[in-house]
Parts: sequence; C-alpha cells; structure tokens
Amino acid sequence: MPICLFRLFIGLSAGAWLVTGAAAAAEPQTVSFRSGDGTTDIVGYVFKPKTAGPYPSMVMLHGRGGPYSSNHNADCTLVSPKTPSACNASTLSKRNVMWGRYWADRGYLALLPDSFGPRGKARGFGRFTHGDPDRDDVNEKTVRPLDAEGALAYLRSRSDVSSGQVFLQGWSNGGSTALNVMIRQGSGTGFRGALAFYPGCGVKALLQQTVVTSTPIAIFHGTSDEEVSAAKCQDIAGRSRTAGTPIDITLYPGATHGFDEPSSRRQSVGANQAALGDVLTKAQAAVERWKK
Repeated sequence: MPICLFRLFIGLSAGAWLVTGAAAAAEPQTVSFRSGDGTTDIVGYVFKPKTAGPYPSMVMLHGRGGPYSSNHNADCTLVSPKTPSACNASTLSKRNVMWGRYWADRGYLALLPDSFGPRGKARGFGRFTHGDPDRDDVNEKTVRPLDAEGALAYLRSRSDVSSGQVFLQGWSNGGSTALNVMIRQGSGTGFRGALAFYPGCGVKALLQQTVVTSTPIAIFHGTSDEEVSAAKCQDIAGRSRTAGTPIDITLYPGATHGFDEPSSRRQSVGANQAALGDVLTKAQAAVERWKK
C-alpha cells in the first residue's frame, strides 16, 4: 500500500492519532522500577497524557521481538537508565509508540516495560524461536509475569495514577504473559482487565489451559496467524468462560500475526487493515467498560 494511503487509513480509522514528521509527539519518559522477582531493575517508557491526573493506566507488554525497532536491535547492549544504548526511548518500535500515544491521547498513562534489555537480550528473538534455551530466563510463564506485577506496583506508587484503574495489554509473547498474569491473579485484586493480542495459547506458553479469574479479558486474534494458533486460543477462551471467567475472543478472518503493526508491509494485507480499524475501537471500548 502506498504510504500516503496507509497514513490516510490510519487517520480515518483511529482519529488521526498516529502523528508523524514535524508534529511528532515528544519521546516517552524513561523510568526504572523493580520487577516482582525482587532483584531485576526494569527499564520502562511512560507515555503521559497532556491533561491533569490522576490517570487510569495501561501496562503494555512487548512481544518476543522486544520493544525496540528492528532497525536498531543489532546495536543493542544492556539497557539500563545509567548505560547508554542504541535501544532507548527514541528507538522504540512503531507499534509500541503507536499504542503508547493511542492510550495517552485518550487520557491513560501508558507504561511499556522492557523485560529483555535489562537481562542483556534487548535484541529480542526472531520468529519460531520458542524452543531457544536463550529465552528461558525471559520466559512468559515464570519471569515476565513478575515484571508486569512490578509495573503494577510501580504505577500504584505514583501520585498521578489512579491505583485502582490499572489495565494490562500484551502482544504475542506479551499476550501470553498477560494471560499468565491473569492466571496468577485469579480472584485477587490487581489489574482491572487484560487485552491479549494474538497470544500463544499452547501448553508451552500458558501456566494452565484454563484461565480462572474474576478479571475481564479480551483476546484478539487473526485466523491466518502464521506463528501461533488462533484455534487454541478459542479453545482456551471457551473453557475459561465455562469456568466462570469473563473472557471474550474476537477472531479476524484472514488477519495475520501482528495485524496491528503500523507498517506498510503489514497493512498491505486487507484483512489486517480491517482488523486494525476494528481493534482500535474495541480495545478502548472494553477498557472503558471495565472501568465502571
């Protein structure tokens, strides 16, 4: 798709929230907080609304490629607030920046934690590397959920955040992490709701094959996902709903993995365009509903 048409599509379907060129928004603020593991200092990026707080907030969990643009991943080093790196607030991927600004424009403070960089893996991982042992110490079952819980504690400590209105959003590996956070949370208090975009739902990705929680969950998946199975997530959603979990799944016919990636390559797929336009409406509607 020509880039001019792509920008027009984004503007029409999302209220012109994707800003480019001279009008680009300021870089997100870089912060640091302790993971729920009690030892790892996580670097995070905060997208803050221009209005006055306190704000509802969104913790955004990146996918297996990490939070940074693939144009810079090769130059990444250990990421910390005190160590210069090619991977920083100015080199975040388009999708992460897009969603961070999306939430900030709607009055939410958005926090994107980097689970990989502080552990020396800022470059992220390629496709179909789930069995790579190098991913064990950043896995979505026992490691990354603790980072999400650390992010929740950090946000609750901020005076500009409404501590009872913190939500969770994750993509792919981060989507699986979000589901695992919900499994760990159960009927306890914590995140008010979770959005899981094209998560892996197999036994290697999830702590349990039924998510039992009182917290609402919305899953968004493409039926032509080339990396993970939408059918498995549909099965998980069905079993979890039967168990009493308030969970919904939206399947987008023909949409691929990463259907919301705002690149001309991804958005050249018509089904991805349709899915992106729809999910931009459904995501905010779900969170607004959960706030009540």
